[in-house]
Amino acid sequence: QVQLVESGGGLVQAGGSLRLSCAASGIIFRTNVMGWYRQAPGKQRELVAVISSGGSTNYADSVKGRFTISRDNAKNTVYLQMNSLQPEDTAVYYCNARTTIGNYYWGQGTQVTVSS
Repeated sequence: QVQLVESGGGLVQAGGSLRLSCAASGIIFRTNVMGWYRQAPGKQRELVAVISSGGSTNYADSVKGRFTISRDNAKNTVYLQMNSLQPEDTAVYYCNARTTIGNYYWGQGTQVTVSS
């Protein structure tokens, strides 16, 4: 059974930082593309950052230079370091795993709220 468990969300003031973690089980983590998505109230879910099995990364333009995605294959964990947070970053953040055969899995989400 695949499980993705996010943690690290919370309430932070504008300009602050948070680090999200996503612990994965039930998948061959090191071969998966891992990503972070977010969904704000009334908006569609959008890609924030993605990291390949080889460590290549891509970011949404809105978070480039502020957010960093990383992975620790020994711990089956992917991270999202978020700096210089702004109120528009407020959303539920979801961890995503894409397997080599094209299956997608999602975590339950963690709330990030940035106050102005």
